[in-house]
Amino acid sequence: MPAEVFFTDLRTKSGNNLLDKVGRLFDRAGLADLIKPQDLVAVKMHFGERGNLAFIRPQFVRKIVDRIRAAGGKPFLTDAGTLYVGSRANAVDHIETALDNGFAYATVGAPVVIADGLKGHDYVTVPIGLKHFQEARVASAACQADTLIAVTHFKGHEATGFGGVFKNIGMGLGTRAAKQAMHSDVIPVVDPEKCVACGRCTEWCPAGAITVDETARIDPSKCLGCGECTITCIEGAVEISWKSDSSTLQEKIVEYAYAVLKNKKGKAGFISFVVDVSPNCDCWNYNDVPIVPDVGILAGTDPVAIEQACIDLVNAQPSLPNAAVNLPPGADKFRGIHHDIDWNYQLAYGEQIGLGSRSYKLIKV
Repeated sequence: MPAEVFFTDLRTKSGNNLLDKVGRLFDRAGLADLIKPQDLVAVKMHFGERGNLAFIRPQFVRKIVDRIRAAGGKPFLTDAGTLYVGSRANAVDHIETALDNGFAYATVGAPVVIADGLKGHDYVTVPIGLKHFQEARVASAACQADTLIAVTHFKGHEATGFGGVFKNIGMGLGTRAAKQAMHSDVIPVVDPEKCVACGRCTEWCPAGAITVDETARIDPSKCLGCGECTITCIEGAVEISWKSDSSTLQEKIVEYAYAVLKNKKGKAGFISFVVDVSPNCDCWNYNDVPIVPDVGILAGTDPVAIEQACIDLVNAQPSLPNAAVNLPPGADKFRGIHHDIDWNYQLAYGEQIGLGSRSYKLIKV
């Protein structure tokens, strides 16, 4: 049977504004049924990088928070730290960025909890036994939550073609070490010009692969590629390797999504906003002109189906004037921007490992 994906467009009128429509979408998709009284409910967000304005408006999030509370849940907004050095690389900067972008308690009605702790070391090791990873390091607050509601801004992405639910929860809820493992198939390297030989990296290396004399040195025969050293080095001397082909990266992200959802069977829901569909990730410190007109909002409990529906709805639109791509309705907008990336890998692999179905029935709310 095709998965049910619930959809509302952005047309409004008096007595039926967008906040009302978000509330009805939450109800029709059965997301309240996922929540038991007193459940701790992780609302997975991307709070936006400083300078980027394409993130989901806090007022929409407040409506979702209110619905969670009405169902008896205890919501908190969450995300994990970034691998790159930006405005969300540690919990202090991350929370300050969330506040700057409007995600204060007074606005959204829920606290912000950074899921992997102060510096990215708080995680739960989840055994998964899949093609790329035997186990995954999932940010602890998300893993320990009773219910997960992933609130996703759907957009293009420079490494995976598009960024949707899988990018939000897979990459988003992996620790910084996990993000390094997803992005790279090779070991980190030490920049001797930056290294001060402090030895902090040796304390966190689980394989004993790092020695320190005049500078730190990584033994490639022992290195696990976990990336803990990249997190720990306050000098930025352990450099991140971003070398990974797109198909492998997509599959790794999906495996992490599998890990995030492993203990959330019947306890995970998804809401995707197909608005401000920028060509690249919200992690950049800017957002370009949207590639298509705003489409609407989708909800459901099958992440693969929602991803496929978002893709189809975007590709059915004409390109906007002055956008990064100029294609007619029906053309693949994401391949038009990121020519060398086949985004199908993540959906095909998600379906293969049992996360959902690409076959769906779109139900308008």
